[in-house]
Amino acid sequence: MLEMRPDCERCGADLPPSQGGAFICSLESTYCAECADELDETCPDCGGELLDRPTRMGRVLKANPASTQPRFRG
Repeated sequence: MLEMRPDCERCGADLPPSQGGAFICSLESTYCAECADELDETCPDCGGELLDRPTRMGRVLKANPASTQPRFRG
């Protein structure tokens, strides 16, 4: 199951699990749409492709909460 990280690892933008606009690689590094675009949709950590992260809503989100640990590296 995806960890659903709460923020962009590059700029710190909030990325709620129930909203689109987050991009992840296969290792779950997470970036906002602007940073993913600036990175040419390539993860700087692993070199993999950044893809749209799916959303998680309603009872599924309640039963499987998103991470609250920030990942922004500053």
